[in-house]
Amino acid sequence: SWVTYGLGSESENLPAFVVLMDHQGAPVNGALNWSNGFMPAAFQGVPFRSSGDPIAYLTPPKNVSASQQRARLDLLRQWNEEYAAANPAESSLAARIASYELAFRMQVSAAECVDVTREPESVRKLYGMDRPVTQHFGRNCLLARRLVERGVRFVQLYSGGNEGPKAWDAHDDLRKNHDLHCAETDQPIAALLHDLKVTGLLDTTLVVWGGEFGRSPVAENGKGRDHHPKGFTMWMAGGGIKGGMTYGATDQFGYAAVEKPVSVPDLHATILHQLGLDHERLTYRNTGRDYRLTDVSGEVVRGLLS
Repeated sequence: SWVTYGLGSESENLPAFVVLMDHQGAPVNGALNWSNGFMPAAFQGVPFRSSGDPIAYLTPPKNVSASQQRARLDLLRQWNEEYAAANPAESSLAARIASYELAFRMQVSAAECVDVTREPESVRKLYGMDRPVTQHFGRNCLLARRLVERGVRFVQLYSGGNEGPKAWDAHDDLRKNHDLHCAETDQPIAALLHDLKVTGLLDTTLVVWGGEFGRSPVAENGKGRDHHPKGFTMWMAGGGIKGGMTYGATDQFGYAAVEKPVSVPDLHATILHQLGLDHERLTYRNTGRDYRLTDVSGEVVRGLLS
């Protein structure tokens, strides 16, 4: 949402912020993961489904012409704008009006964008779409590349659905859990990086892989590991990030980051910097205060930049 707020959209016919969910279900807390928070609702993510039609109800009924649908939307827009004028504090209504207009335009552009069968068979195989274990995440990775090509600013991919064995939440039998999810994602994410590079998009696309915490260095009952935010790893590629190196280190037990530790605000500041945004100047006023994504801290990690 902060990136969409700061950069806007490059496409009139596609959302600026798209969410690609795992075929096994939404993550814990669902839409809160891509919500707009206290910012206007227009900056929230638009979820695409990972099976069937990615966008529900995108195709209009066959008995409704484009002119009829346009007339309906114009009338609906008129009513919504009259209500919005009388209730200026309801930002969600303004977002809803914009969503209807975007949905109308998406009926042409999005249908072409999400149709990955337009890609050569060799490309679909590169992403693992010919193998059951990789076909779902592979399709989402390929769709992510197609969205970026068409001007979508921010694409959020999820690996793992909900919690427990379907997700990376390995409280029980970590090795079995991680072997499964690594098998699902390894080929598709490698294909995405390769594809972005050969198409020339990697230089201007920042890829960030990670979660909100890691796993503890000690085992729980059942050969699993607990949540652990004190020392964990993420990786970044493209977008002006230096490749082929590691930054920082944990202690000898893997418990805490002790060498060049990077905080979450530091990570956010670095991501924003690579997207052309100054995290100290990107503010949104709410309840009488100017808020930043990095709050009152955060430093750009210069050692990561190429």
